[in-house]
Amino acid sequence: MLINIILLSVLAALAIPASAENIRIAIGHQSMCTDTYTAGIVVKELKLLEKHLPRTGKYADVKYDISWSDYSSGGPITNQMMANKLNFGVMGDYPLIVNGAKFQETDSLRTKYIAGTGYNLKGSGNAIVVPVASDVYSIDQLKGKEVSTPVGSAAWGMLLKAMQDNNISSKEYSLKNQSPAVGAANIAAGKIDAHSDFCPWSELMEFRGTGRKIYDGSETGIPYLHGVVVREDFINEYPEVAVAFVKAVYDAGVWIREDPIRAVDLMEKWTGVEKEVLYIYFSEGGHLTLDPTIKNKFVDALKFNHGVLVTEKSIPSLDFDEWITEDYLKTAYKEMGIDYEGDKAILVDPAIINASLPMEIWHSRDGISTYATSKDFLAAIDNFRKTGAKLNATYVYDKKTGLKLFGKTAFFVKTKGGYETFLRKPDADKFASEAGGEVMNLEKVIASISS
Repeated sequence: MLINIILLSVLAALAIPASAENIRIAIGHQSMCTDTYTAGIVVKELKLLEKHLPRTGKYADVKYDISWSDYSSGGPITNQMMANKLNFGVMGDYPLIVNGAKFQETDSLRTKYIAGTGYNLKGSGNAIVVPVASDVYSIDQLKGKEVSTPVGSAAWGMLLKAMQDNNISSKEYSLKNQSPAVGAANIAAGKIDAHSDFCPWSELMEFRGTGRKIYDGSETGIPYLHGVVVREDFINEYPEVAVAFVKAVYDAGVWIREDPIRAVDLMEKWTGVEKEVLYIYFSEGGHLTLDPTIKNKFVDALKFNHGVLVTEKSIPSLDFDEWITEDYLKTAYKEMGIDYEGDKAILVDPAIINASLPMEIWHSRDGISTYATSKDFLAAIDNFRKTGAKLNATYVYDKKTGLKLFGKTAFFVKTKGGYETFLRKPDADKFASEAGGEVMNLEKVIASISS
């Protein structure tokens, strides 16, 4: 009887199919950071990772357990990766550096930097903002002031670099650690003198009429970039999954470029960030160049940024050669039939590529119209207003950097041919003194042509 029972138990066990392997893919992203969207919210909502995940060979019977965790900045993502609660992280340049360095400081844990998401060659994306009513217009006026930032973020790193460049020591201003949402709220309420934050928070404050830029990341002269890091133990076990993630990042960029209006409309629904703000990043001439390749210039920028952190804060060393790898990018590009080295060689400079782009008006009913001259642009705004038409936003370009700006926050200087537009008042003042013009805001310009 006992033998029969044992035999039946064995046969029953054999009849039960072996359970399929379950691969946990846990991703930390930032739905309130535009530069992470092509490895975060877009991949998540369009299920682009699922599209590319391997399902043959050793992955034939695999079940994928994909989870997405949303964070306000990159620092907490690194903490969760170190606790093995996340295996993928999407973050900005300074948090990426901290991530790699913290992992290399351990005895055995490591991450790999496998792909970029987007960049701005001039460094725009981070910015320092003051309340709209503030009398502060330049960074040197922050001496003796309270400045907040999400410590550990890309904006924090930019702030340290900006203060270094302007010979402002840490003892000459008060630094407070505030999340993007808290910092923006305090700017709106006038409870903080200035707030340094990453994309798109400064433009959000501008669009909502609560804040004004006094310093843009482009003034650092260092490219601004975001990227993807993966725990080494995960990527060694499942390299094909890392390749699939890179393919998803590439596809997300293609999807946005195909139809920016469609993209920003959907991304507004997914994130709560106004589409007019997203447009300043993702439209033609926008702040972001969507490109996953790891360019030599970006590696140099990361090394430089590590030096900034070494000077200002205690941070471990970082072996960049061990940390950064293009293997997964090259495999993904090869499998997709795309020239990796060709894409890697392209560097988009807003000052060059945006020089001839037209100004834009976003009409609430009719969409976006373009204007080749400032005269036509301003006349159109005046005419729209006289008809009572609602305008969502207006867009111009900074003469110095080529960066796309909201018309309502730009500084205008009249010239013989029309008007030049500027991001920063000191730049406008300098141009006006040389050209013999007057610095005006949009409202004053419209009033002058209406009279």
